[in-house]
Amino acid sequence: MRGTLIVVCGPTASGKTKLAIQLAKHFSAEIISADSRQIYRELKIGSAPPSDLELKEVKHHFIASRNLDEDYNAGAYEKDVLQVLDKLFPQNKYAILVGGSGLYIDAVCNGFDKVPSSFPEIRKQLQDLYETEGIDQLKKKLKELDSDYYNKIDLNNPQRLMRALEVCMGTGKPYSILREGKKNPRDFRIIKIGLELPREVLYKRIDERVDEMMKAGLAEEAKKLISLKYLNALQTVGCKELFDFFENKTTLDEAVDLIKRNSRRYAKRQLTWFRKDKEIQWFLPDDVEKIINVCAA
Repeated sequence: MRGTLIVVCGPTASGKTKLAIQLAKHFSAEIISADSRQIYRELKIGSAPPSDLELKEVKHHFIASRNLDEDYNAGAYEKDVLQVLDKLFPQNKYAILVGGSGLYIDAVCNGFDKVPSSFPEIRKQLQDLYETEGIDQLKKKLKELDSDYYNKIDLNNPQRLMRALEVCMGTGKPYSILREGKKNPRDFRIIKIGLELPREVLYKRIDERVDEMMKAGLAEEAKKLISLKYLNALQTVGCKELFDFFENKTTLDEAVDLIKRNSRRYAKRQLTWFRKDKEIQWFLPDDVEKIINVCAA
């Protein structure tokens, strides 16, 4: 094995960034972000990226490295991360992969199965359905065709819904079954650390984080991006609620309350995703010494 990849995962606001920096310092390692939104330069507040001070403490990869209008997905991310690890492991025994995007983490650890690449005519039908009848129709259709995948993914991500439906309709098979294949072998050791907190503590931290982001200028950031609201990366918690406010569909207080509620729901979905992975060892965020011992073993 060339080295060890320590994966730090868990729900939003669980303390992943802080722990990743502690581990990186202990193991003299660099950090690779596994967050599908922190990768974008324009989301300096809404994606809750590491602070400037944290970025100076340890070298990070895939933070503010792409523009919102660039076409980027988990498959491209897998390829890019493996290239970074090719450079890191000859110099370091450890690297830290940290984030809450389960699909990105799976891409690095397991690779992608051989799913049919595309069905353009079906994708066009689904795009038209989305534009005319909205995301709820995509959700309804996916629940009918593949309830297992429906229960796993971020249901507020229209691109992911359409991709799953495209494969279901094009092959006549559930997308979840086609994705269940053999793992791509990796030539590095993988240790998965999951962070969990009592629900009431996690939810309090989420609410506090939203308040901090609003004070930091989240609304102003979102207002600058409203012309790009059709982009996949902006169909997410923290943006869509504020877009509704700017379009006079809600008040600002209602938008903030919705961001908090939807962030809590997102955290619940993240936990559901990660708990299906039996390789993850779960800890409280403050169990730093225990986590270091597990990773050093």
